[in-house]
Amino acid sequence: MARSAAHGEDSPYFAGWRAYDEDPYHPVTNPSGVIQMGLAENQVSFDLLEEYLREHQECGAGFRQNAVFQDYHGFRSFRMAMASFMEQISGGKARFDPERIVLTAGATAANELLMFILANPGDAILVPTPYYPGFDRDLRWRTGVNIVPVRCDSSTGFQVTAGALQAAYEDAAAAGRRVRGVLITNPSNPLGTTIERAVLEDILDFVARNSIHLISDEIYSGSVFALPDLVSVAELVEERAERGDHGIAGRVHVVYSLSKDLGIPGFRVGVVYSYNDAVVAAARRMSSFTLVSSQTQRMLAAMLADTAFAARYIRTNRDRLRERHDHVVAGLARAGVGCMRSNAGLFVWMDMRELLDEATVDGELRLWHRVMTESKLNVSPGSSCHCSEPGWFRVCFANISLEMLDVALRRMNCFMETWNQTRQQLDI
Repeated sequence: MARSAAHGEDSPYFAGWRAYDEDPYHPVTNPSGVIQMGLAENQVSFDLLEEYLREHQECGAGFRQNAVFQDYHGFRSFRMAMASFMEQISGGKARFDPERIVLTAGATAANELLMFILANPGDAILVPTPYYPGFDRDLRWRTGVNIVPVRCDSSTGFQVTAGALQAAYEDAAAAGRRVRGVLITNPSNPLGTTIERAVLEDILDFVARNSIHLISDEIYSGSVFALPDLVSVAELVEERAERGDHGIAGRVHVVYSLSKDLGIPGFRVGVVYSYNDAVVAAARRMSSFTLVSSQTQRMLAAMLADTAFAARYIRTNRDRLRERHDHVVAGLARAGVGCMRSNAGLFVWMDMRELLDEATVDGELRLWHRVMTESKLNVSPGSSCHCSEPGWFRVCFANISLEMLDVALRRMNCFMETWNQTRQQLDI
């Protein structure tokens, strides 16, 4: 299993990371190095967290309190703080019960844990494309579960349709695979868009009709910076319950993390939130393999329980992400490169279909290689996200400084000038 290709480490997504690691950009010591735009990390609001911790040095308690054994349920104070933070992110439109929160070491562990609980080796999970390249590892590698792509395209803004879900379900059945559920990311990684309410309703109806499960990965829910607002599946579960429809709740599971909205992936904090008692119980037992450290829980419990700080952080972080998003979209537009309209996340979905020498995955990877070698920009090709249309690329903008982002935009402008000159010469 450790050598299985299901890990996905040979994907261009990870190859770009290796290229950066071998030749990282530095404005003084390596100004021609690779700029990392393939890492969805949020560093735009670190100063807010640092300021809070400087002013509240009591966060985290003492050595002995953190050194002793902790119950694998996690501290109730932290689960309460996480529930409060998730409710604040939803604008109070969804409620979260701390007793249904299961803590994990990041969203990677949360998603894998749900695969172990909901599916057996050889079963299938439906995932709309394009999707986060790491799912090939997270969902499949150790679990033996198969990902069946749900093909989405730009004609619908890559929003999933009921017809596409049914087609994927039938493909899985024809291959002899039992479908156990649908996994969505809302907001989407790599698109940076929120899923429309009507689409979510269709997905819930599909799940109920086929007696399967829905996992909604909402780790970017606090990073929605423009309309339309996020509709969490938790809202729809509550709305249906108020109408007397309680049947769907036990089939819905939400994954959350502090890695993106708070920008602290190194702290390894994830959440499984389920309305199904049996799933909560099983997840809690399994969480002993993926605990969050006592020190991390105590520190973040104090921070997130400060609702005034949390509200200010959410508001300021969203404003900064919007400014950074608008800056990169405008810079790419000046270079002659468009992006799909987005309203969330730490990236844009860049459209370079016009630059392909042929509309194939191979054509896309040749273009990606040129961008990497000529411009020294690591962007993620859409094929690594299983996109059905060659020529789209995910470009991250929140993991680097504004000054470095401007260097990247100048490099992209030079790349486009060279490409336009070459095209003009060929047309003569």
